[in-house]
Amino acid sequence: MSKPYEVEDEELLGNLDSFVSEVFADLTSTFLVLPKGTSFIEYSRFESAYEVLKKKTDAFRRVEPKLVWDALREDALAFVVVRTILGMTPPEWAELTSEHAGTDVPQGWARTLEGQARRSIDYFARMRSGIGLTRAKAMVETACHFLTAPVPTAAEDTVHRLNKFDTAEGVVSLQHSADFHVPYAILLYERYLGRPFASHKDSVSEIVGDVMESAIEGLLHAARVSFRKTARAERIPGFEQAPDFFVPTEVEPRVIVEAKIAGDDGTARDKVARILRLCSMSQERINRGEAGFQVVACIDGRGFGVRKEDMRQLLRATHGKVFTLATLPDLTVHTDIRDYVPER
Repeated sequence: MSKPYEVEDEELLGNLDSFVSEVFADLTSTFLVLPKGTSFIEYSRFESAYEVLKKKTDAFRRVEPKLVWDALREDALAFVVVRTILGMTPPEWAELTSEHAGTDVPQGWARTLEGQARRSIDYFARMRSGIGLTRAKAMVETACHFLTAPVPTAAEDTVHRLNKFDTAEGVVSLQHSADFHVPYAILLYERYLGRPFASHKDSVSEIVGDVMESAIEGLLHAARVSFRKTARAERIPGFEQAPDFFVPTEVEPRVIVEAKIAGDDGTARDKVARILRLCSMSQERINRGEAGFQVVACIDGRGFGVRKEDMRQLLRATHGKVFTLATLPDLTVHTDIRDYVPER
């Protein structure tokens, strides 16, 4: 069967459901592979920071702010180890600090602090006096306070976040976990509560689409096509959100390419809506007597394979110009991009 981008509108609309199924068949799952980005921590590196923290605190028998701070000065990644013992995200730890220590710790600042701790082993050793040092030490003091105190009794219909195997009884739980390691069933149960790779997945969510964008960029370069790839969050006059690629330029675009990957149907629906808006913008230009542009959707991920009506709308609006990673090699042949491929 022909691909939807290979046929005319009459055939596309006459066999729309068949072409929807054709696109669905080409979609691949992306959740098994995540980009490492700049934030991924290998286990050996994490273990090294854990051992520094364990050593400085006498195997968690003395979880005191000064000793924990000494660990952070020796290896900044110990900051992440402390956070994982707490079982909180950086913003949650920041909010807890603001409430407990009375020191205002913005959530965005806490995220940035962890990023620095991941990248520079001596980050805390280089810290000098100032608001940053005050905030970081307040976070350490707060962590020590909550990790050494037994978890208060909660109502029967609630779960306290620190009621975990390694923190339920304060330092006693920490010492037991460090001395005897964590039983496998407990590890699995807490993994169930937190989802494996959840934090890393969140941290690289914005660059998952780079897989598709890099493939498109490589194709356009290989074809020697004039194009403009926009930067993340870049503002382009006349566009509510900057499209991913303009051919040949954003000044007089003739083809706009959107690269989207989605693992769940909610995200996919939002991305379909964005592509449909670009199609509407092109039609609005044509209605005003101006030159429109062809909208090309390059998508992948099983999230796009859930809602058939969304895919029907996408195929109708783009006149079938929907590509996946599997069909991407056809991009410069079956779109108006071919008009910008130099003769050889």
